[in-house]
Amino acid sequence: MSGQQCHHELDDEQFQTIGRAVSDPRRFAILQQIAAKDSLACSALREHEVISAATISHHIKELSEAGLIHVERCGRTANISFCRPVWQAYCSRLAAI
Repeated sequence: MSGQQCHHELDDEQFQTIGRAVSDPRRFAILQQIAAKDSLACSALREHEVISAATISHHIKELSEAGLIHVERCGRTANISFCRPVWQAYCSRLAAI
């Protein structure tokens, strides 16, 4: 993963965007699944069993816009990876409060 896709210096806007993104319990559960693997196919998300594909897509979009994940499209499939440096920067900033 390139450093361009996983910035680890957070401005106020990204910090707040991450906070909003992880405040949703289902979205946070999705993030945990992604973080547990090096890369995860979107179709492998367990939430597909309980929520619609459109809702999953929305959650993935929110996490991506927050900079917490990187989505790599390959045809009709998507592989998702966790941007750990962004998460660590977020946690560090929270710890400094």
